[in-house]
Amino acid sequence: MDPGPIGCATEGQKEKKSDPDRVTLKKEIGLLSACTIIIGNIIGSGIFISPKGVLEHSGSVGLALLVWLLGGCIAALGSLCYAELGVTIPKSGGDYSYVTEIFGGLMGFLLLWSAVLIMYPTTLAVIALTFSSYILQPVFPNCVPPYMATRMLSATCLLLLTWVNCFSVRMATRIQDIFTVGKLMALGLIIMVGLVQIYNGKYEALTPQVAFSMDRTPSVGQMALAFLQASFAFSGWNFLNYVTEEVVEPRRNLPRAIYISIPLVTFVYTLTNIAYFSSMSPVELLSSNAVAVTFGEKLLGMFSILMPISVALSTFGGINGYLFTSSRLCFSGAREGHLPSLLAMIHYKSRTPIPALLVCCAATIIILCIGETHNLINYVSFINYLSYGVTIAGLLYYRWKKPNLYRPIKVSLVVPVCYLLFWVLLLGFSLHSEPMVCGVGLVIMLTGVPVYFLGVHWKQKPKCIYSFIERVTLVGQRLCFVVFPQFDPIDVTTLSERTESSSRLSPLS
Repeated sequence: MDPGPIGCATEGQKEKKSDPDRVTLKKEIGLLSACTIIIGNIIGSGIFISPKGVLEHSGSVGLALLVWLLGGCIAALGSLCYAELGVTIPKSGGDYSYVTEIFGGLMGFLLLWSAVLIMYPTTLAVIALTFSSYILQPVFPNCVPPYMATRMLSATCLLLLTWVNCFSVRMATRIQDIFTVGKLMALGLIIMVGLVQIYNGKYEALTPQVAFSMDRTPSVGQMALAFLQASFAFSGWNFLNYVTEEVVEPRRNLPRAIYISIPLVTFVYTLTNIAYFSSMSPVELLSSNAVAVTFGEKLLGMFSILMPISVALSTFGGINGYLFTSSRLCFSGAREGHLPSLLAMIHYKSRTPIPALLVCCAATIIILCIGETHNLINYVSFINYLSYGVTIAGLLYYRWKKPNLYRPIKVSLVVPVCYLLFWVLLLGFSLHSEPMVCGVGLVIMLTGVPVYFLGVHWKQKPKCIYSFIERVTLVGQRLCFVVFPQFDPIDVTTLSERTESSSRLSPLS
């Protein structure tokens, strides 16, 4: 049984909104926290990993800087479209919720499947490994930190932040606020040192003659891969849409946070790369496994220890932000009946989605144990862009399908059309240049088709399956002290209706 339409409420439900005894997700994300969620999720490990990949594929300093600047512009176009979707369909879950609402269950499930199975666990694993590598860099200054040490430290960090997110939404958002300020200060230090270098005349790599000189002319496919590398660093610009229901006055604060955060991050990223190139030759940057550490060793002398510490703090905040938002994706998927119903439950006191957080943490630790994840950046970026394109195409379809629907924000059609044109070109050339990487991504998404029809669409299953799921759910509830939340007025289904229907949902529910 489907959870029912979402988007309207009766007068009686509106009156219940202020009931202090209702068990609901807390609205504790104001404008400042909304900005730090976006900035904190974007600025994670990408700016310390991707510069090498962007330069390698683009072939020159000048083209690399152009890629970073255009990457921010593309993220800004996408974020404007998501601002419209976020206030028109005010549900947590981001891409998944919008695609499910517009295109139906199968399309939404495929996005959810790829995100939960590989996209977010892999991204979290990359950020956690970056955190552990930079933390251990001072301990192992002349060699790569041991494999087991980086994995254990990464897993410890994940477990600690999972506990924090399970304990309190307020504590998680405060950590995000503090570490976002910290990572901006770290990047500010890099930018200031770089600007001092430029002021002192050390900007050979940035002069037009040198910046655009190259040993080889990059193909269009190579430039597409450079954009994919940059997109990994910008990924997270849409994450506030995953927690819309916890934002105070989302129709006002969601677009404001986007308008503040995306230009700020683009400005900081571009200046950070200029700072890198003011102090490091392209050869030095390409040979470095830790760009910020190499930068610090060259310019900060005895204070070079600040660089690995700053990067570690930055990635620590990134892990917290990804856990916070990706767990809400699991929560939204379970609420729609596409994942086990246990994942749609929240702690009866702290109001946090503990089962969803535990699943996100476990999936990331599994990815950590599988092996090296840094080579999956192109692959994760491909799935990211695929999700973005489908979602923004949904915006155009929704405009045509429901032209009279009230939209508090309505962007010009030029914005989604320009984004989709870029999206088609990027994915097309990426498929041409890296057919294996992109093909594997598509295959993983399509494996969700039989899972959807067997687990969600097929309703008449043996009673023993439902009995088993019910027993597992009850055990999970007792272990985590979780209950079904009472939904805000945007959701028609009440707690009693949700509980009544849960026994008839699919095995994935």
